[in-house]
Amino acid sequence: MKFSCEKYVLQQAALSAARAAAAKSPIPTLEGLLVQAGNDVRLTGYDLKKAIYTTIEADVAESGSIVIGARLFCEMLRRMPDGIVTFSVQGETVNVKCGKATFDIIGLSAEDYPDLPVFDQESGVSLPQDLLKKMINETTFAISTNESRPVYMGALFEIEQNLLSIVSVDGYRLALRREAVEGYGDDCSFIVPGAALTDLERFCSDSEEKVLMAVGGKYISFTVGDTVILSRLLEGEFLNYRKAIPEAFRVTVKVERTELLQVVERVSLIVDEKVRTPLRLTFNGDAIDFACATPIGRAEDICPCEGDGGGLEIGFNDRYLSDALKAAPADEINVCLNTGSSPCILVPADGSDSFTYMILPVRLRADQ
Repeated sequence: MKFSCEKYVLQQAALSAARAAAAKSPIPTLEGLLVQAGNDVRLTGYDLKKAIYTTIEADVAESGSIVIGARLFCEMLRRMPDGIVTFSVQGETVNVKCGKATFDIIGLSAEDYPDLPVFDQESGVSLPQDLLKKMINETTFAISTNESRPVYMGALFEIEQNLLSIVSVDGYRLALRREAVEGYGDDCSFIVPGAALTDLERFCSDSEEKVLMAVGGKYISFTVGDTVILSRLLEGEFLNYRKAIPEAFRVTVKVERTELLQVVERVSLIVDEKVRTPLRLTFNGDAIDFACATPIGRAEDICPCEGDGGGLEIGFNDRYLSDALKAAPADEINVCLNTGSSPCILVPADGSDSFTYMILPVRLRADQ
């Protein structure tokens, strides 16, 4: 096996595939990258739950395959000088050379590398990379990190009548984004692990080039250019978010998103990270009064709004509120409430249904 290519191209491919290689595994090959040379060169990382493989153009002198340690290979390429890298294999010894730098390391047999899952495509969609990247960024903040409820460690994808909905929930907040899609068969729903979505967001560019999404019974694949992310889907019953989101509200006020976010961030400066004292919001006529008292001190501020909250008081975790405001893709939003103990809903002020964020309130004490 022997090929040569630009160092930068090989390095980027190795870094991409290494995101799916296992950090530690009783199966040594899972800690490595499968390097295959034929008409071109393909690098694969796989930890039995998620796989990433990417294909690059190279001058292939001799075809073949080998497994090389992912961490070492990426570090070698990073420290090598710029130029043409020559990658060759003799027996189990891998020789990597660039300029005057040469490494001879022991590889592993490609025959011991586990086969990637093969699945029949049941349905698929395509949408621009920049749009999918935004949708992921605007929902993954609410994905749970609680391993006791693994189904919520991913995001629900629903495709119904040319509409893709992405929903994430962690027990304290909910994020929902909707956009039109094209090129799919029957309506479907599935749960994609948060780790796979984080990788997908990194690979998507700010361009209108398409991401191809193919859905099988237990796996999903995302094709971004020459890179494919293959992930096992999460199993379990996801929250019925339609029933969880209130349909009618006693109080609705319109605010400038950035202005509200700035007030939240200013008042949050005195929040004690150990105690996490909530922010107290009072919805009055044409203004939302903010107050927060912690062992550090006290802060107050006012955010103008359109509408009358009738003096309704409600408490929020500052981080949960700011995360939703940062993610909301609108300049003006409606803040919808019923009582001080019921969920707060953020929706676009223009009446569209492109996003919905729900935040559960925090119980306030008299001294807060």
